[in-house]
Amino acid sequence: MLAIWKKYRSIPLISRIAVAFVLGSILGLIFGQSITVLKPLGDLFVRLLKMIIIPIVLFTLIAGMRKLTPSKLGQVGVQTVVLYIITTAIAIVFGLLVANLIEPGVGMTLPGNAEIQTKEAPDIVQVFMNIVPKNPIGALAEGNVLQTIFIAIVFGLSLAILQENADGKIKKGVETIFNVVETGAEAMFKIVWGVMEYGVIGVFALMASVFGQTGVDAIVPFGKLILSLTLAVALHITITYLFIIIMGLVGKSPISFLKGIKDAMLTALSIRSSSGTLPVTMSDADENLRINEEIFSFSLPLGATINMDGTAMYQGVAAIFAANLIGESLTIAQQLTVLLTSVLASVGTAGVPGSGLIMLTMVLTQLGLPLSVVGFVAGVDPILDRLRTMNNVTGDLAVTTLVAKWNDAIDFTTGIWTADDN
Repeated sequence: MLAIWKKYRSIPLISRIAVAFVLGSILGLIFGQSITVLKPLGDLFVRLLKMIIIPIVLFTLIAGMRKLTPSKLGQVGVQTVVLYIITTAIAIVFGLLVANLIEPGVGMTLPGNAEIQTKEAPDIVQVFMNIVPKNPIGALAEGNVLQTIFIAIVFGLSLAILQENADGKIKKGVETIFNVVETGAEAMFKIVWGVMEYGVIGVFALMASVFGQTGVDAIVPFGKLILSLTLAVALHITITYLFIIIMGLVGKSPISFLKGIKDAMLTALSIRSSSGTLPVTMSDADENLRINEEIFSFSLPLGATINMDGTAMYQGVAAIFAANLIGESLTIAQQLTVLLTSVLASVGTAGVPGSGLIMLTMVLTQLGLPLSVVGFVAGVDPILDRLRTMNNVTGDLAVTTLVAKWNDAIDFTTGIWTADDN
């Protein structure tokens, strides 16, 4: 048994997960509903990932403050947020352009029973107010990522200021806290490794249950919708992330970058959660891209919360789809409204499965389109959500890489970047 285990472990984890992804999808289509008995195994994988989100965000962010001075934090923060907003706007433009070209929904009719129990769209002002928690302990217990980021930054920055200005016992106390936090961060990365080993089973079960429930028949009527989003995601990743950011601004090989983030991309595609993928995303940034912790510990948790490029892109595609279903066309002004609404809404859209439907409710309401469209697309949303999430995670890592270069916080002499020199 030991020999078999060693041979199994000798196969790269990404290859094992890829095989599980494909095999689970195939068996789901073959066996249908009966294979959904495996769903709890996939749910366990997602729960394990969610379990480590808050501690890994808290530990890594506070630890990152040790090397990040208050002045640099402001610089990194502005660069990161501006880049996230720009890439989100570009993503929506790609979604609108592709949808106008392919025209998803033309020739189809909106079914009368396509209703869904939607959640109330969040108020933008309230979203920003909610960044500050009323109860820090409650925010951690509830798993509120955005509030946890705020807590970690405020506490870590306070420690950093003390470290610069204090002396004696206070300075030693700060160093002790930072040492404990850094130890906690390293421990969390070890836990990530264990969770990802189980991920082979988890991904297999997730894909088997998804395709077992959905089947081919449910996907075929939405061919143009799926094609539109797939093409928009492919264009955005290729043009914006790989060529403009990685090749143009970072000056490195897009192929090397993709090799370094493949674990995170596949995990996002499998579990459709930016927040759930965060531990893997941070691991790739650290071990493969060789980005300094003080950068990725800030930009990646923030990106998992506010950088919803794929989700925002989908709003453009879905808005065109909804208009076509009722035989209308969106004007340029209406499409600009989609752009503005989606960029603002992406800030408050949590990086969890299904959050895109809440965002879609907001966009359709703003345009005066029927909310029954939300129910019409909900059946295939788990599949579309995977594409959106993969786009989100890729964008987080591309922006983080660029910010790291601008701040001399990345080692291009090791990791996957060494292939660029060969």
